[in-house]
Amino acid sequence: MASGSAAATDARMNRPSGRLSGQSVGRAFAPALVLLGLAVVINYVDRGNLSLAAPLLKSELNLSATQLGVLFSAFFYTYTALQFVVGGIVDRAGANWSLGVGFFLWSLATIATGFARGFIALLIMRLLLGVGESVTFPCTSKLIAEYVPPENRGLANGVITAGLKLGPAVGAFGAGLLIAKYGWRPVFWFIGAASLLWLPAWWKWVPRGASVEQVRATPVGSSAILRYRSFWGCAAGHFSFNYLSYFFLTWLPFYLSHERHLSQQTLAGAAGAYYLVDSASALLTGWLSDRWVKNGRRASFVRKAASAAGHTIAAVAMIACAFAGANSFYPWLLVAGVGSGMAGCGVFLFSQTIAGPRAVGQWSALQNGFGNFAGVTGPALTGFLVDYTGHFVTAFVLAAAISLAGAAAWIFAVRLAPASWCETQ
Repeated sequence: MASGSAAATDARMNRPSGRLSGQSVGRAFAPALVLLGLAVVINYVDRGNLSLAAPLLKSELNLSATQLGVLFSAFFYTYTALQFVVGGIVDRAGANWSLGVGFFLWSLATIATGFARGFIALLIMRLLLGVGESVTFPCTSKLIAEYVPPENRGLANGVITAGLKLGPAVGAFGAGLLIAKYGWRPVFWFIGAASLLWLPAWWKWVPRGASVEQVRATPVGSSAILRYRSFWGCAAGHFSFNYLSYFFLTWLPFYLSHERHLSQQTLAGAAGAYYLVDSASALLTGWLSDRWVKNGRRASFVRKAASAAGHTIAAVAMIACAFAGANSFYPWLLVAGVGSGMAGCGVFLFSQTIAGPRAVGQWSALQNGFGNFAGVTGPALTGFLVDYTGHFVTAFVLAAAISLAGAAAWIFAVRLAPASWCETQ
């Protein structure tokens, strides 16, 4: 493990990396960061569209809640499995090329979903979507670690987290309302085709050039990362955050329809407002945490406190929402969104700080792989609980308990200090 006092550790975490100053980042990396945030928005629009179409799919294709849960989870079968492969690819081939190829593939999968005529076809397209989207967070995390100094990474990661929260909002307000008006198939065709316009902009503004360390250093192997104790704390925290995030991403529209009896048009607006609150909370948390770090607060305390507070707020609000009446559940749902946004800002910032540019692609992919077992199990488990109990109360309570476990993981199981990879881990 990295050695030194807490003060020395925080000094290393707060000190500019030497690759780009904060001012240089604003000029040189800002267009790429905006495009990365937009890519994550599109990513989550594409993976969340099936949830918005779920009430219509259930009727048109005669699907059960259990089958819907399997479809929601199917994306994560390939997505999660590939996390244990793509990290090494990203570290060796580079994030720019890897992200472009993955983006193209997942856009094609979205278009093809609109042609599906049954459960099996939808299942195949969800698996293919997971293949394409598997490179997203290893690539964004690596680029931020390479080009953004530590003291600015709260806002940079806030942009990425806001993107993954804003994606469902765009989907709910845009795709959700369009689905209600035109049906689900044309919406999948249009969104998949329109997404391809991102690629020319990416190749124009893609960040070019790597640090000397990045070019000359041998990538860190997965075995060294897996032996690092804080990796498992990060993986546990990531799992908890993902369970919370995917719970709302995959089941919120159906919950509002099934449990709260909202129409397709009304639930689209209600879900969209939740996702907007979630996204805004992520941006604000990232910005505030950067300011506190720059003002001399201990970086490890600020980053951990933000994550733990977010998990705790979300858990309390979810339990209150589950037991609230028809006239009071929605404010608690929005509070849960505030907590979810706060919780997400540190997920990849922790890996960037600990792993550094040399190992962040591999670390973040492995962490994302273990974290996304929440996607493999969570949506399907929620569907089973809803079918078994006839309501969402048990599912909400379970998600809240897992969120509280995430708060504990970030506080007690992670040492937020740069790793010394030259040492035996």
